[in-house]
Amino acid sequence: MTTAPPAKTRTETATTTPTGPISPSVQAAMRLREIVFGAAPAAAVRAAATLGVADALDDTPATAEDLAGRLGVEPKPLRRLLLTLESHGLFAETDDGMFVHTEMSRLLREDAPGSLHHISLWCTEPWTWQVWPRLAEAVRTGSGVFPDVFGKSFFDYLHSEGGESARVFDRAMTSSSRQAANDLAEFVDLTGVGSVVDIGGGQGFVLAGLLERDPALHGTLLDLPAVVANADSRLRDGGSLADRVRLLPGDCREAIPVRADLYIIKNILEWDDASTRATLRNVMAAAEPGARVLVIENLVDDSPSMRFTTAMDLLLLLNVGGAKHSKKSMTALMAEAGLELRDIRPVNSYLHAFQAVVPAR
Repeated sequence: MTTAPPAKTRTETATTTPTGPISPSVQAAMRLREIVFGAAPAAAVRAAATLGVADALDDTPATAEDLAGRLGVEPKPLRRLLLTLESHGLFAETDDGMFVHTEMSRLLREDAPGSLHHISLWCTEPWTWQVWPRLAEAVRTGSGVFPDVFGKSFFDYLHSEGGESARVFDRAMTSSSRQAANDLAEFVDLTGVGSVVDIGGGQGFVLAGLLERDPALHGTLLDLPAVVANADSRLRDGGSLADRVRLLPGDCREAIPVRADLYIIKNILEWDDASTRATLRNVMAAAEPGARVLVIENLVDDSPSMRFTTAMDLLLLLNVGGAKHSKKSMTALMAEAGLELRDIRPVNSYLHAFQAVVPAR
């Protein structure tokens, strides 16, 4: 792959026009217009991911015509798509009409470290365009609208009629979990920890990362039977970590029959408060005094990714009637369960860790 020298790209100035500075009121109107057209950049990102535009552009600048030839699409509409994306920081056009990557556009490549290719497709799946217009209804009732639109609950629909959308979901969750697992493997303090249980841990990427980090650590992956059956290959029979892992089918809302030094609960306490209370109550019933409990959540406050986490919160409302937590709501539920909260710290730009201890009884 040939690497070209840095190219001079065009830049936008959001606060001036050829006639002078833009007043605050004009800026406000500009921003509101951008917001109400918010479907356009989302659709543009989806189109770019579907067509493979980011994958077709390497480190060598290329014209829209060059890229169109590689992708088998029409050059003029592709250029219009690229200009829309450029206005949002994905791709940049040089003074001589060549397109180059930006940090954001590289994240659309399937082979990029921390790729958001599959997440971009998942967040713009066809069903999302059918539920977003029902947001006012969800706000009025506090209930999800997905069953009214599709005749089934979200996950029932996804796994019975979702087709390609179900596969997109699985790929998106896998890539997201892998990235979060890498961050958590570096974040979690394993001092004094000989055993860990990953509650609702999906394929077990977090658990696998911790076991690889500490060769003396033993772990349990607790999740629904169909999920555990598809655990990461490192954790299954014959895998490199299998001799230190127990794969335990079960529902954390019903029981957590595991004693461990550390309990990890990541992004599963968001369906409803009753489920959260049941899960935390089951942790308290299983754990011995002094055991540590680590709750990992996307927060709708005090987060660098507020636009992302609050959007996820609204989509969760639409789909299942659930909600992302604030620091206050998560802290209150953990205290109600009897946990002693010791610390709240960011894991990365979109996840926070609530670190607690089971008190003496």
